[in-house]
Amino acid sequence: MIGRIRGTLLEKQAPLLLIDVQGVGYEIQVSLNTFFELPEIDQLVCLYTHFVVREDAQHLYGFGDDSERLLFRELIKISGVGPKLALAILSGMTTQEFVRCVHGNDSATLVRLPGVGKKTAERLLIEMRDRLDNWAGAADAGRATSASGMGGNNVVQEAESGLIALGYKPQEAQRMISAQVTDKDKLPASEELIRLALKSVVKK
Repeated sequence: MIGRIRGTLLEKQAPLLLIDVQGVGYEIQVSLNTFFELPEIDQLVCLYTHFVVREDAQHLYGFGDDSERLLFRELIKISGVGPKLALAILSGMTTQEFVRCVHGNDSATLVRLPGVGKKTAERLLIEMRDRLDNWAGAADAGRATSASGMGGNNVVQEAESGLIALGYKPQEAQRMISAQVTDKDKLPASEELIRLALKSVVKK
């Protein structure tokens, strides 16, 4: 089991990272909440990890703090919720927002996330309610998110690709990003566009 990775951030293209650890490059998938807090390329980064081994593949998932990893591990225990969907849920809302949805029986917010239908949302509320009653993550203070712009002329395409990787359809991703572009001459970083697009979906 690989529980933590500490190394140099070589590449980042949501949701995939490449981190160099003493000459070995680890490909790690992260939630967008973790992605937003990454340092610049060639800087040191440290992530909690969860290693998934299957017959046809091995995947390493990374998290900015242990509360996010704990929630990820609880989510993938639920029938019908695999690592990809769990990562999409954690990209669409923070751990604290998810806990509030569960305690508030808020299925409407959950179904707005990619891959979460009505039945899955109801299953999440029922099965996670007892698990979160005494979960330490419920009391954690919210993390501040910050964009670490990648620059370049493909900001919109990068933002759309990030949403598509989370499970949104191309047309839907394009619509969500376009709604956040108010001035094409002053585009924010792609991470910021993704964050704003996801916030607009959750708040509807």
